[in-house]
Amino acid sequence: MPYGYYQFVRFFAMAIFAYLAYCEYKNSHVDRMIVFIILAILFQPFAKIALGRVMWNIVDVIVAGYLVFLALRRK
Repeated sequence: MPYGYYQFVRFFAMAIFAYLAYCEYKNSHVDRMIVFIILAILFQPFAKIALGRVMWNIVDVIVAGYLVFLALRRK
């Protein structure tokens, strides 16, 4: 994929995680709010965090699993 695609995905992920952090703040779930703030910082596109391809794949799978867990838990 072109580099712009990955930049867009990182910006979109940062925006969604920031919004989720705000929602958790409003619902008084400070622990989840902190997790979403950390994820927003990790995925932000402005100052990249170089983890290497393998480590990013592991992070992506863990984050996806956490989001699926939260989605299933809310239903």
